Amino acid sequence: MGRSQQTFSKSEKEKKRLKKREDKRKKMEARKLAKEEGGSQGIPIAYVDYNGNLTDTPPDPSMKVKVKAENIEIGIPKKEEGDEEEFDPIRKGKVSFYDSSKGFGFIIDTETNEKYFTHVSGIIDEIIENDKVTFELEKGQRGMNAVRVKKS
Repeated sequence: MGRSQQTFSKSEKEKKRLKKREDKRKKMEARKLAKEEGGSQGIPIAYVDYNGNLTDTPPDPSMKVKVKAENIEIGIPKKEEGDEEEFDPIRKGKVSFYDSSKGFGFIIDTETNEKYFTHVSGIIDEIIENDKVTFELEKGQRGMNAVRVKKS
């Protein structure tokens, strides 16, 4: 007499699959009934009023404002000569840490007390800890770096 090839786990998986299919069919029928009872609602629409608030009523067409296409500016407005404030690229600071064997250190800006990383490739004069220096800032991989570092 031969044994059945279907094991207990196979039959359990088959039961779960059939139950899942039946649940899906029931949900679909429930959605159909709800749609027929409630009517076709469709996608709810939200409107924006003149104050920028979301509402469910459409705005009054008499309050519509016409805007000419050439009056719409896309992007950042250009700075004019008078708008620009003076920015000195050369900063002053103090060396808080420097390891000459590894070739890097940190400089603290005297005005903002920000700490900036500096590398030996960006250093002009020899520096040690507590030296007063002048430097410029440049965007690096992990933030702003002090470059063109000179003793002051």
